Amino acid sequence: MKTYEDLGREREALISGKITDNEQMNDRHDEIIRETFDVARATIESEQGPPPAPFAFFLMGSAGRREQTTSSDQDHGIIFKGEDVQDYFLKLGKEVSEGLDTVGYPLCDGNVMASNSLWCRSVEAFHHQVAGWIEEESWQSLRNFSIIFDGRVLVGEPEFLENVKIEACHLIERNHLYGRLRDNVGYVKKGVGAFGQLLTDHPHSDHLEIKRTVYFPFVNAIRLLAMKEKETSAPTVQRMNGMEGAYPFLNSYRDDFESLLSLRVEKDVITPDRLSKEEKKEWKYLIRRGRKLFREVSRIMEEGNES
Repeated sequence: MKTYEDLGREREALISGKITDNEQMNDRHDEIIRETFDVARATIESEQGPPPAPFAFFLMGSAGRREQTTSSDQDHGIIFKGEDVQDYFLKLGKEVSEGLDTVGYPLCDGNVMASNSLWCRSVEAFHHQVAGWIEEESWQSLRNFSIIFDGRVLVGEPEFLENVKIEACHLIERNHLYGRLRDNVGYVKKGVGAFGQLLTDHPHSDHLEIKRTVYFPFVNAIRLLAMKEKETSAPTVQRMNGMEGAYPFLNSYRDDFESLLSLRVEKDVITPDRLSKEEKKEWKYLIRRGRKLFREVSRIMEEGNES
């Protein structure tokens, strides 16, 4: 079996390999993370024995959506069946977190990792926790729900997480929370100024962060629509494909988003002054399209809230 150091070298090769295709990039990330999990599992099994219950190890954030770049950190959780076994899976989660850090995926600043009991729970406990987040309706609780809604099982039992998502969507529908969820991610950075210029992140900066200004409007809009339509897949493109029958206008936005994913694979920021005229035109187009998509979805969520 490979070591964390072996996998770290593979990740370095991935980062320096100049892959510009989002699918290829995320296939390799999945392989490296899965193998890291296997090393962590073998380590814990050698000390604690085999897992005491069926479980699923799932990815969240950009990894859950299969939209990782060359600089993504780690976001993951473990959901298991049964009681009185959390200690085992927390130890596994801690080993996975430390292993991924060694491999080159930095620890999550927000502690969204399976080493945190908030993200390492039984199926029943996750159901209660997610229901509590939805009923509380606070900014943080709804943000936590958005995080887990982007979860994707990499190892183990897919239905454990799937059932949590479906039940949560029914709760949102019954409680008419579409508008509240929209408000939770409602701030969209402008990106393009009144005179058609690309806006930097602040007056004393020379760059524009792609993630917040260009990427998030697409991701947040499609996640909101997926919650409404109970589309539980995590990758944004898969969500669009699953909802295209109900919302044909998503077809053109999918093409735009796929172009953005390709552009974003190798860079996190752009420096407007260093872009060619055609590059500026492309980035301004994507910024405006993301904002337009978010407005369209916002109207749909408002209508759903009133029905």
